[in-house]
Amino acid sequence: MGRLRYSINVTLDGCCDHRAIPADEELHRHEAENLDQADALLLGRVTYDMMESAWRSPTGARPDGTEPFARTIDAARKYVVSSTLEQVGWNAELVRGDLGEAVRQLKRESGKGLLVGGVKLPLALTELGLIDEYEFVVHPRLAGHGPTLFAGLSKHVDLTLVGRLELGSGAVAMRYEPRR
Repeated sequence: MGRLRYSINVTLDGCCDHRAIPADEELHRHEAENLDQADALLLGRVTYDMMESAWRSPTGARPDGTEPFARTIDAARKYVVSSTLEQVGWNAELVRGDLGEAVRQLKRESGKGLLVGGVKLPLALTELGLIDEYEFVVHPRLAGHGPTLFAGLSKHVDLTLVGRLELGSGAVAMRYEPRR
């Protein structure tokens, strides 16, 4: 059975608005490596729409150093959780019905596992106890605004640090597993 891993960029003050996060070549390389370690991406509608508009080829000029990430995410298989979309493209398939059962089935079918991003879908997956690893890439910036992670979580989740990586920008990628 594959593992479900969550990865998100966040500022020191808890903002996870992608427009507030400085993204450089090293960060994009790290995220491409995350994608390579998964069979597919699991995305909610908002994250899918945002990522598709930014990375689906061809999109024209991209910032320096992002092309390997762009190729990797463009080619990745994607599952999109949505009750409002009628269809998806970009190597994607809609996931409907009972979220818990659908994700458990995807995990059973997966070898390397799944990678999830975003804000609302990971909250629901955390409530269901389905995330096997959390990665928070914490950036040395105070944004002072924006959405935060896990707002409305019904109960606390204790985590154990299983790895960390310091990036040249000063960001630190910390990986945690839930204590079971």
